Amino acid sequence: MGRKSESFNIRLTAKEKAKLAGITRKGNVNARVLNRAHILRQLTRGDSPPMVAENLGIAANTVRNVARRFQEFGLDDALFERPRPGQAPLLNTRQKQQIIAMVCADPPPGRARWTLHLIVDEACRMKIVSSISHETVRRLLQEHDLKPWREKNVVHRGNHPGISRTNGRRIGDI
Repeated sequence: MGRKSESFNIRLTAKEKAKLAGITRKGNVNARVLNRAHILRQLTRGDSPPMVAENLGIAANTVRNVARRFQEFGLDDALFERPRPGQAPLLNTRQKQQIIAMVCADPPPGRARWTLHLIVDEACRMKIVSSISHETVRRLLQEHDLKPWREKNVVHRGNHPGISRTNGRRIGDI
């Protein structure tokens, strides 16, 4: 059973045409957005979805979907994808702050440095979180450019002799 030939009557305003022209001229546009812009430009010329699909080397269903989204929701929805919900964050802002503060303090007695597994154990022991993976902690520390396993003192507290308050460099290094 063949699919009947669909024809989409796509009409663009001058403003929409200018927006499409701008998108197709830019060099740093997402490939999907660029394809969708080309689809709409060809459909405005009256080309059929199968012809547009063949011209652009894409599936005819893609052409139909872009045309339908344009007709139902407008140009922006036809060009750009809606944000996807994704997975909820594993840590809320307060938990992140508590873990960062914990890591910036001295490690537990008997330990010279924080390790990922030690941070996980202490965060659970202090009831900041019920459970957490060391990978989640690693990403959190990476976001804040913290490497407590490399430095003994992550945060320098108070006045330290030899450190300038203006730029954080040692006085002898200036």
